[in-house]
This record gives sequence, C-alpha cells and structure tokens, in this order.
Amino acid sequence: MQQQYFYGDTLIFLLLCLKNYKMLFESGYFALFLASFLAATVVPFSSEALLSGMLATNYNLYWCLGLATLGNWLGGMSSYGLGWLGKTKWIEKYLKIKHQQIEKTRKMVSGKELWIALFCWLPGVGDVIAVILGLLKVNVWLVSIGMFIGKLIRYVVWALITLKVITWIS
Repeated sequence: MQQQYFYGDTLIFLLLCLKNYKMLFESGYFALFLASFLAATVVPFSSEALLSGMLATNYNLYWCLGLATLGNWLGGMSSYGLGWLGKTKWIEKYLKIKHQQIEKTRKMVSGKELWIALFCWLPGVGDVIAVILGLLKVNVWLVSIGMFIGKLIRYVVWALITLKVITWIS
C-alpha cells in the first residue's frame, strides 16, 4: 500500500515538473538539494525526476550528483537521528516487541551496520532502515559511511541512465 502512495506522489511530482518545469529548474541546485533531502525523510517524494530534468537541461553533472547525494544523505541521517531519539521502552510498550527480541536484533545487526546502511537508498523501506538503525543505537560512523556510499551509488546509476536516455533521444 505504501508503494502505491510513493509512486502516486512521484507521478504527481512529475506532472508538476512538466507543468512548472521552468520554475523548478530555475531554482536549480538548491531545489535539487532540498528535494533530495525530503526524499530521504518520511515524506514520500522522488528526487530522481528533478535530477533527470536538471541533467536534461545541461546542469553540471558533478554538482548535481554532489548536492543530490549530500541532501539525500543528510535526510537519511535525520531519519537515523529520529530513531536514535526513540527509547526501547516505547518499542516495547507501543509496538509490543519484547526486550529480548530487540536485543537479539541488535546483536544480529552488530558488525553489519555499514552493509545494512548501504540499503537506506531503497524507496519505501530505506527510511525505515535508517530509523531502525537509530533505534538500535548502532555505530553512527558506520551508518553514516554506508548510507553515503549507498546514496551516491544510487544517484550515479540514475544519472548514467538519464544521460544514456538523453543521448538516445537526441
């Protein structure tokens, strides 16, 4: 159900881009940074459409990749931070998860923080992964590095696909 909501919002965003493309692309790099930040929070939003549009209108590839990655990483780290603020007591009380299960999960994640954080780029579940890593109070440096690498790879792949499509169309 959440994926339908995510894709529905993405479609609406694309339509708004087509309708108001000049306003969106004139605001440039800041808009890309902000869109990328929002896309990495619990707000269902897609920054890839804006990245593609900016690349199609000859914005600098490296600035676009850098700002999209930075914004998305900071948004993901804010989700991690929200999780960090959470308390184990709340998980036990409201989600009815026993303390033993929380500790078992913490031990299972231990040593794999970086690899798990790589998947924070995934639509729909990436935000949840970031919050859970924060709730489990795992190593912030490993999460930070893994999340950054994952998000960078995501945008590089997306940009390469976009540029390939642009060359096919041209």
